[in-house]
Amino acid sequence: MDFATADLCDEHGDAVKVVPLPWRCFGQRPHFAGQARTLQVFEDNTLVRRALEFPGDGAVLVVDGGGSNRCALVGDNLAHLAIANGWSGIVVNGCIRDSALIDQMDTGVVALGTCPRKSVKRGEGQENVGISIGGVAVNPGDWIYADADGVLVSSKEL
Repeated sequence: MDFATADLCDEHGDAVKVVPLPWRCFGQRPHFAGQARTLQVFEDNTLVRRALEFPGDGAVLVVDGGGSNRCALVGDNLAHLAIANGWSGIVVNGCIRDSALIDQMDTGVVALGTCPRKSVKRGEGQENVGISIGGVAVNPGDWIYADADGVLVSSKEL
């Protein structure tokens, strides 16, 4: 799938929502898209690992980490899982770590930034729930489009 989020905004106008956060891109995929599978967690990546251990079937894992920059929710091991299990990409409203390694991988990750500290492992959070990132609602099954210009959410495939 070849697209640019700027072109999708031009073509679809108000049918797409732009998530207005200062995203950083990681990995070798310049863009990625797929249906959203959502997680709501805070400084605990147990559910992130659990989700990525299962087949992604081209979906995008959207992780609402509350925007925390105190620890990372995704690192190189989880990026490897995402690749091995067929996830299109990962969107993290929070931080990642091992960014230099992830940048060498055939994956796409967008996040707010990096932090070398790992998360706690308590198993807390919610899976497949409606979340809000940057004031934009993201529901399981929505379509996510991401590239260097930003992250878009659409209720239907574009």
